[in-house]
Amino acid sequence: MKTYINQQAFIKKSVLFLLPALLTVMVSCELDREPETVLADNTFWKSETDLRGACNKLYVDLPGFNHDRRADDIVGSSPNSTSNGNWSVPATSGEWTDPYNKIGVCNNIITKAKAASLSDNQKNRWIGEARFFRAFHYFDLVKKYGDVPLVLKAFDSTEDPDIKMGRSSREEVIQQCYEDLRFAEQWLPDIDEVSSATEWGRVSKSAAQGLMSRIALYEGTFIKYHALNTGDSRAHLKICIDAAQRLISSGKHALYPDFQKLFYFDGEGRQNKENVFVKVYGPNGAGATITHGNSRQLENAVSVTRQAINQFLCTDGLPIEKSPLAVVPETKYDDVFTDRDPRLAMTIYHTQEEAYKGGYIPFSNQHGYGYGIKKGFMLDEWTTNSKETVDKMIIRYAEVLLNYAEALYEYNGNITDAQLDQTVNAIRSRAGFTARLTNDFASQNGLNMLEEIRRERLVEFIDEGIRYNDIIRWKTAEKVLPVCILGLKYSEADTSTKREDIQARLTTEGGMFKGKKVTDQADIYVIEDAATRSFNPSRDYFYPIPTYEIATSDGSVVQNPGWN
Repeated sequence: MKTYINQQAFIKKSVLFLLPALLTVMVSCELDREPETVLADNTFWKSETDLRGACNKLYVDLPGFNHDRRADDIVGSSPNSTSNGNWSVPATSGEWTDPYNKIGVCNNIITKAKAASLSDNQKNRWIGEARFFRAFHYFDLVKKYGDVPLVLKAFDSTEDPDIKMGRSSREEVIQQCYEDLRFAEQWLPDIDEVSSATEWGRVSKSAAQGLMSRIALYEGTFIKYHALNTGDSRAHLKICIDAAQRLISSGKHALYPDFQKLFYFDGEGRQNKENVFVKVYGPNGAGATITHGNSRQLENAVSVTRQAINQFLCTDGLPIEKSPLAVVPETKYDDVFTDRDPRLAMTIYHTQEEAYKGGYIPFSNQHGYGYGIKKGFMLDEWTTNSKETVDKMIIRYAEVLLNYAEALYEYNGNITDAQLDQTVNAIRSRAGFTARLTNDFASQNGLNMLEEIRRERLVEFIDEGIRYNDIIRWKTAEKVLPVCILGLKYSEADTSTKREDIQARLTTEGGMFKGKKVTDQADIYVIEDAATRSFNPSRDYFYPIPTYEIATSDGSVVQNPGWN
């Protein structure tokens, strides 16, 4: 299987297309083969069955389960180079080429489907799928690189000068994403029309609305906090508000009543109205859009940082630094759960709680020295299959609600209690957290409303790939990343690990570490020392463009600032 195709190779590959017979084969290594010099596909692109088969490739290409360790919410067994600032310009990178390869497939479908001898209704439903995925992948590129080449056609000649085009402005690319998603929203089916076992997983109007709300919130806040002059922040925020309102008012979605079971097989399928856009896996989806057998493998890969744990409110609705209920200092590991948001106990393990290979023991069980992540882990599935195959929620209704709340506040400078009840408080209530966020409560307790809305995103979406993008668009990465990354509270009674073995990495009285205050108490394990971490705000908000892409564009593609 080819694991790397550079941008120019991708464009050459898109000149032709995949053999029609391969389009319905759901084995990605076959689909990734280089095409022959000439492909005879003149008998293809004739029927809706052909277009559907072509679009199936788009679902195979969706990113699967992974642990995004670039932010400050989760850590793995080794440092992440993006998170700690120890990265450099690569020669080649799938972060650049993979989305372009997928965009090439989208462009081929759009181009070929337009020419099919079918009615507009027949064609546009499948063109809508391709345009949805084109927006999805271009947004991925913009988040990482900013300005990127905007390729909207299937090339029919390797001599086409656009093969070496330069970078289009991010505003132009994002506007194209909106155009694609508006088309998709118009022509894609209602989510109830793709709810059967054989259709579940295909994108719907809801998916287009959800993705539009995500993109528009990102861009509106990125422009605002990075002080860009290349777009209108408020215009983007209004697009987010409107898209979220359309999805909410459709009545097609609701929060799943059980936060814990949301991430298990219980939460799969259309019966869970929180699902907006998913990648189908597992036995419950056999025979649906794509093939299965892929593994999430959540256990033992990552753990939750103390930074994330500290964001969970006390049951009175106050942060731990303000609440009289907060247990500080903690005397044992399980003190962290006392009078806290119920989602904390649904996210990490209590001591001796049944986990992988027995009861959870801090500083053991292969979890590293962060808090063992419980969210989404199914012990019986792991024990039986050594993997988990539950569907991946790419967009869920809770995100749309919080997109809506944040965009409302950013756009209007305020948010009403009724809007808070519809969004933040509804999400809290679903998990059994009864403390309401209201304007009076925030005012009386000296809380910043925007910060409280942002807090909900971290607490709700730990290990769901959202945190890094949030700190990038808020321009807070420069504050939260180049610091000591903190882990477990050490208590001799809770673990077999000897204090002397880790003493050098524990905070001392008052939360001091190497002469600096890094937390609120002693005996907190320092996973990564701030001295080993950095973030250059004039450089690190964008990824470096691979040198091969710059060279093969004859210099049309220029490097991001600070990476030269």
